[in-house]
Amino acid sequence: MTLDRIRDDAAPNVPARGVWGWMLFDWAAQPFFTVVTTFIFGPYFVARLTEDPVSAQAAWSNMATVSAIVIALLSPVLGAIADESGRRKPWIGVFAVIKIASLFMLWFAAPGSPILYPALFMVLASIAAEFSIVFNDSMMTRIVNRENVGKISNIAWGLGYLGGMIVLIFVVLCLSANPQTGKTLLGLDPLFGLDPAKGEDARITGPISAVWYLVFILPMFFFTPDAERGLPLAKAVRSGLGELAATLRELKHRRGIVKFLVARMLYQDGVNGLLILGGAFAAGMFGWATMEIGVYGIILNVVAIFGCWAAGGIDRRFGSKVTVTLSLVMLLSATLGMVSTGPGFTLFGLVPLSTADSGGLFGTAAEKAYILYGLLVGLSFGPVQASSRSYLARSVSPAEAGRYFGIYALSGRATSFMATLSFSLATYWTGSARAGMATLLVFLIAGLLLLLATPYPADRKA
Repeated sequence: MTLDRIRDDAAPNVPARGVWGWMLFDWAAQPFFTVVTTFIFGPYFVARLTEDPVSAQAAWSNMATVSAIVIALLSPVLGAIADESGRRKPWIGVFAVIKIASLFMLWFAAPGSPILYPALFMVLASIAAEFSIVFNDSMMTRIVNRENVGKISNIAWGLGYLGGMIVLIFVVLCLSANPQTGKTLLGLDPLFGLDPAKGEDARITGPISAVWYLVFILPMFFFTPDAERGLPLAKAVRSGLGELAATLRELKHRRGIVKFLVARMLYQDGVNGLLILGGAFAAGMFGWATMEIGVYGIILNVVAIFGCWAAGGIDRRFGSKVTVTLSLVMLLSATLGMVSTGPGFTLFGLVPLSTADSGGLFGTAAEKAYILYGLLVGLSFGPVQASSRSYLARSVSPAEAGRYFGIYALSGRATSFMATLSFSLATYWTGSARAGMATLLVFLIAGLLLLLATPYPADRKA
């Protein structure tokens, strides 16, 4: 995208480099979620940090729960305070220091060391990362005009996936090694003399993500304009809490926004469950190892970049509601396809498949079918989140963006455990992981139906 096009998309008096600086925040932030939380350090924490993987799994789950509770409770408060204090960058800077310092401390999570400390630093990093997103998202209404906010949001989200994928590929090919052979997938020694037997190839992802974040948030600090300074901090806290209380009372008169937030809460639970459980479901069904799951993750990220790029144009022409709706229909189709697939069949047996294994990655026909459904997930899970962000941005004013994006963060966290809990209960009761995956359809369908009944923009009278 050219600087002239970015300049046209920007709000008045915002230079193109200011918009690019804002978009690079997603590029800077995503490797933490991709490499540390999901694909490299998370599995290392559970499987290799301790000889008791059950307790490690429980600690990892507890870490996620504590983080989610703190984020859900405090995001609206901080967003409201930000509206009153005006400037967002100082808040992002404070949380950047916490996140970067916590990620560097993950290097010391050697096998056999206490799991308490890396769990604590993961909690701090997760909270700081999510709070920073609240403040960054609330800047969007001031730097991009309403017509183009969906396009810019999707491009930024796509840049995030690209950044996460680049770091993941680098780690997988150049740093991660077989603990027995000490060699990477390329047959080489890991860079920097890392010892996989000591978990250094996984532990290094913390410092790498920290440095990446530090370098690539700088353009936002240097070039993206901030709101004017508002009240001093103490007064901003008092005023912000009062404004938040008023906003919560006001919501009963802004039913469109309430509908949108509840719809987003429901379908986001389904999206999160699909991302968290999709690889594990395939691993259990097809016997996928870490390499297959890693490649599956890379495939999803590659396709997600294209999905966000395409969705940006759709959002600009048809609006955020159409983009989110199309994305949810694709996610429903993908989930139904995954649930209907097993060794030797797909679509609940209507389409029989050969069980012969051709060798290599994803060697059976059923695995290839599962990957095709995964492509639909990749195409849609970025746009459904990016255009949800622009949906809200088009529905609130810049002056109230902080507190409403705080409530938006709450809506994404308040019931974040429900999808995975439903999966666990259904799987336990039926003895079938397929039944567990099917529960995700309930969240996606409920969210879609409520979204269809929501006005667009959400502040418009129904």
